[in-house]
Amino acid sequence: MFDANHRCQQENILAQLKAVRAFHAPLDNLISNNAYMLITSLAWNLKAWLALSLPEPTGFGKEQQVEQKRGLLTMEFRTFVNFLMRVPAQVLHSGRRLIIRLLAWNEWQPVFIKLAKRLCQRPQHE
Repeated sequence: MFDANHRCQQENILAQLKAVRAFHAPLDNLISNNAYMLITSLAWNLKAWLALSLPEPTGFGKEQQVEQKRGLLTMEFRTFVNFLMRVPAQVLHSGRRLIIRLLAWNEWQPVFIKLAKRLCQRPQHE
């Protein structure tokens, strides 16, 4: 039973890679097609890396944070692109500051803000 479930998950991953045309060979030679597939897989890995870089849930709302992290990790790629990459925003440079105004709201915006804060933090050296 566990083997069947594992295989089903692999088939889901392959179906999602087909949806983002990772197996599509749009160019005329093998090297270019290899680069195309590599770029597509890097974009897929970006989604997983962002999900794993969310801060560890602590304190109030821990269950919701765990669910958000799992949801981002298992999210379909097109949903990821539409909710976390294609975010309408207004970027202003004023008074030596960079101001970014989000112009639309979706249910993944709190996760987007957590990721933005996490990525803007400086690494702590020991």
